Amino acid sequence: MSLKSKCVDTVRILSAEAIQKAKSGHPGICMGAAPVGFEVFADFLNFSYKNPKWDNRDRFVLSAGHGSMLLYSLLHLFGFDVTKEDLMNFRQLGSRTPGHPEYGKTDGVETSTGPLGQGIGNAVGFALAEEHLAAVFNRPGYNVVDHYTYALCGEGCLEEGLGYEACSFAGTQKLGKLILLYDKNNITIEGDIKSNFDEDIATRFCSQGWQVLRVNDATDLSVLKAAITKAKADTTRPSIIICQSKIGHGSPLENSEKSHGAPLGEENLAAAKKKLNWTEAPFEVPADVKTYCTKLAEKKLAAERAWTELFKNYEKQYPDLAKKYKRYMEGYEPDFTSLMDSFDFSKPEATRASGGKILNKLAQSMPNLLSGSADLAPSTMTELKGEGYFSPENRGGRNIRFGIREHAMAAICNGIQLHGGLRVACSTFFSFSDYMKAGIRISALLDVPVIYVMTHDSIGVGEDGPTHQPMEQLIALRSIPNLKVFRPCDGRETVAAYISAFTQSSPTVLVLSRQNLNQNPGSGINALAGGYILDDCNGTPDVILIGTGSEIDLCTGAKKILTDEKLKVRVVSMPCIEEFEKQTPEYREYVLPKAVKARVCVEAASHYSWYKYCRDYGEIVAMTTFGTSAPAAALFKHFGFTAENVAEKARLSLSNVKKG
Repeated sequence: MSLKSKCVDTVRILSAEAIQKAKSGHPGICMGAAPVGFEVFADFLNFSYKNPKWDNRDRFVLSAGHGSMLLYSLLHLFGFDVTKEDLMNFRQLGSRTPGHPEYGKTDGVETSTGPLGQGIGNAVGFALAEEHLAAVFNRPGYNVVDHYTYALCGEGCLEEGLGYEACSFAGTQKLGKLILLYDKNNITIEGDIKSNFDEDIATRFCSQGWQVLRVNDATDLSVLKAAITKAKADTTRPSIIICQSKIGHGSPLENSEKSHGAPLGEENLAAAKKKLNWTEAPFEVPADVKTYCTKLAEKKLAAERAWTELFKNYEKQYPDLAKKYKRYMEGYEPDFTSLMDSFDFSKPEATRASGGKILNKLAQSMPNLLSGSADLAPSTMTELKGEGYFSPENRGGRNIRFGIREHAMAAICNGIQLHGGLRVACSTFFSFSDYMKAGIRISALLDVPVIYVMTHDSIGVGEDGPTHQPMEQLIALRSIPNLKVFRPCDGRETVAAYISAFTQSSPTVLVLSRQNLNQNPGSGINALAGGYILDDCNGTPDVILIGTGSEIDLCTGAKKILTDEKLKVRVVSMPCIEEFEKQTPEYREYVLPKAVKARVCVEAASHYSWYKYCRDYGEIVAMTTFGTSAPAAALFKHFGFTAENVAEKARLSLSNVKKG
């Protein structure tokens, strides 16, 4: 047995032992794909275990995230801060080796994966970011941005529609420094895939513009090495290497779905060790394997040293570019002080139109900002004017045509953001956020500030009808932890929403209107608090009207009606519930005093967000059904979104309070 083969067996056994100790996990892929993972780390992946965030490192993405122990074993062998104790603590509370890879928890993990296909999308984002930054900064003899992205996937990632979307996009964009390693073992949880996934993968990827390579026996490290070398050589196309493997390799459960998602069992683990001639104590690495991997890891440090020297010379030759590069990597902090006064918000305007102006203004001071759309930029108004479109012919373009691929768009943007050096916004119609929810959720889990611009926010979409009129989407996104959902009522609140999005680390969804909205004199920077008093009365209010977006107009209209009836009315704008809930108890009490029990909450979407704020005696004007096709004005009236109805609900709430 060669030493490299012994290293591969070390990965297999460490993975199986950790899974067995945890009494849960996925040993099948760890044992079957171990040669693929080891070959990439040993002979190709440029990294610095001493500086895992080195800018010009190659990225490795385990899209098949259930095989996390494969990645942890590799990181352990190659010097990353993943200890023997970490391996032994696999899947336990507080562990640095969680059940699926989690960005920020484990040294060397580039992104959180597990939902199948997300990792492929992230990898495409990494590759796109590399191409764009290379176009901006590289000069002859100074390739300061020059690295590859490797992703390991299985059948599940390619069965998911996200995988198809992302790979189609990557092929069209000719992302030639993206290499996808397909661990083809023909097994998923339910068994052999021939009954549900028998398509010709090679032909599929050829048709998508990829270079297709085959390794008929994944245990043949020399063939694997030759295939990866060939993949790297063709930078005009992304490459897929179809690696034929055996799930659970070396164990009695080899080629069986029983090795997919459960420990091997003590007897089967012992049998695997016997077959692989393994005699080490549990979680021990053979001395020769440890020495070999350590030497490889040390040797790889030379790449970072060479890059550092290259960058020093780059600074001398191109000082302005070098300074700009550092700004990209550190992140731009635009001057927001004058942003609110940069626009004329005196006339009614759709918040999508206001948002487009604001985004373009910010882009002028943030050259590292990219903006993309799922084929809807003319409608979402998110094109960065005069900045061109990213393409094989224009890698410096700052606009991205994702095509009608919402799910991939979200995953790719996560990769762009994770890569470093860039900020990214993407857009579609709000109703289609359903196609993106998994990717948006991952943004929140990763804590990366991707900006999602969702326009056509309510029944105000009008004639397109209920398929395009979002009802439940607001409550669905508001339920995601660490995600801010802003639904501004006018241009000034839209400015505040963008300021919040660009000054915090978490992702933001901006929900913007298709139809024109009035500009409110009381709106402005206070919207950063999430909820604030937009229009107040003298003294303690009799009733509080709470609204968002276009429904603020209804609240202010209802206030006029009720004021004529000698009632004292406060209008509260609540563009972002998440931000309001972060405020101090004193501030929340100031805006919504508990003593004022008469309240009406108004939003042309699901009612579920509002019970907390209307409390026992309040009323809600919201949607409990889908919409229908008609002009917007007719729809608002049909569903009770009128100032008169809001006023009537206020009277009813006051009556509820009196009845007690």
